[in-house]
Amino acid sequence: MARLVMKFGGTSVANIERIRNVALHVKREVEAGNDVAVVVSAMSGKTNELVAWCREAAPLYDPREYDAVVASGELVTAGLLAITLQGMGLAARSWQGWQIPVLTDSAHSAARITSIDGSRLIEGFGRGEVAVIAGFQGLHEASGRVTTLGRGGSDTSAVAVAAAIGADRCDIYTDVDGVYTTDPRIVSKARRLDRVSFEEMLEMASLGAKVLQVRSVEVAMVHGVRTYVRSSFDDPANPGSGTLICDEEEILEQQVVTGIAYSRDEAQITLRRVADKPGVAADIFVPLAEANINVDMIIQVVSGDNAYTDITFTVPGADYERARKILDERRDSLGLTEIEGATDVVKVSAIGVGMRSHAGVAARAFRALADKGINIRAITTSEIKFSVLIDAAYTELAVRTLHTLYGLDKAEG
Repeated sequence: MARLVMKFGGTSVANIERIRNVALHVKREVEAGNDVAVVVSAMSGKTNELVAWCREAAPLYDPREYDAVVASGELVTAGLLAITLQGMGLAARSWQGWQIPVLTDSAHSAARITSIDGSRLIEGFGRGEVAVIAGFQGLHEASGRVTTLGRGGSDTSAVAVAAAIGADRCDIYTDVDGVYTTDPRIVSKARRLDRVSFEEMLEMASLGAKVLQVRSVEVAMVHGVRTYVRSSFDDPANPGSGTLICDEEEILEQQVVTGIAYSRDEAQITLRRVADKPGVAADIFVPLAEANINVDMIIQVVSGDNAYTDITFTVPGADYERARKILDERRDSLGLTEIEGATDVVKVSAIGVGMRSHAGVAARAFRALADKGINIRAITTSEIKFSVLIDAAYTELAVRTLHTLYGLDKAEG
């Protein structure tokens, strides 16, 4: 007998028919003798509808009331799934975040989990109950207010619950059957990976892969929660194995590069002829940090006389206008003569723990991209990945080029 958490996303519970399909997946695990907790998202499109209603009610809404509204989507799904499971003869009950409780900080709409008491769930297992948990939500204990964890937060809910109850594994069911070497919509030869290390998955998620929320991977890595990505659209009686996210030590053979990710949500800003003196970088980037704008891929080029410097960096595309406004307001104090920007850019990244022990991995990519006529605007590297910023028009060509370069294409036939 194992103890496991099963998480189902919005497309998996989009209507009653799909909820019945989810119930069959749950029933399979219960009949195998497992203790099961299920974490569910809102039905597909429901959260967007609730968010739109909040904005229509008042453009400057109270974030506490916003959370009260958007958390309701998961409550509906949890109740419907519990009813469906009961109709199949299984003992099941729904749980709201505050009932467990899932405790969080007070950052409404982007709360972080501080603790989960899994004892009530475990007591339910003793009674043969399936726990059906509304994901994405928690409780700020001091205020007694409902909080939400940000978009995709049900993934984090599931992994955190798995850690709290000592689950043997956490199965994240989605509309794909695992983690692929890259986006199959761009590269038809992309392969499903059997296993991916926590570190690699963390980089993939943060660099554009949409399979898992970044924070869910962080929680899984910290607590050592073995996590599977599986498809809810597989036959419930004969599901696929999916992709296991696990410790690096569990992966016997590591490729140099495991996957290629890309992010279209990028914008480039260049500041021309900035005075080259101590403190100027802080004067530029501290105000952006205080506005919660993440900066990446910083490049500084100093003039020959060391009097001026050009600084180029990237920000999320959604924050581009805010970043420009902040810099424009400080143009005189910073001595900025020119601010340039571009939003038609894409970040393409190669990820793999094998890079630690292999030299020249990035250099091969730079040559391959140059041979295809792709100009690199900026580069950033870490121990297990490198990223290049290129013109958006070359996205698919760049991804295909790197995927083939590192031997990730699946064999024909």
